[in-house]
Amino acid sequence: MRKLIVQAWDYLFNSDVSPLRHIPDIGTRHMVLQLLGWMWAITFSLAIGSYTLLPASLLGHAFLIGAVAITVATYTTATTSPRVFVTGLGRAKGGEHE
Repeated sequence: MRKLIVQAWDYLFNSDVSPLRHIPDIGTRHMVLQLLGWMWAITFSLAIGSYTLLPASLLGHAFLIGAVAITVATYTTATTSPRVFVTGLGRAKGGEHE
């Protein structure tokens, strides 16, 4: 069980293990991981705080489902097309620093 928890943690939060490892620039990789973290924090706070009323609960669930979809899409894109995350804004090519 402990090994399963460690593997799940690494897959989600370790950018050297997760599909984000395919993004060549480590700064972009870190930014994407931070944005996903912020998205999940906001999503859970909206969902947990809104279970008192049905419409709010439905909205919270919509946020949760949307967050899952965005995370899966981000990880899939990082695996199949990591160049999507490379903008070249003042960065060396291939994520290498001079």
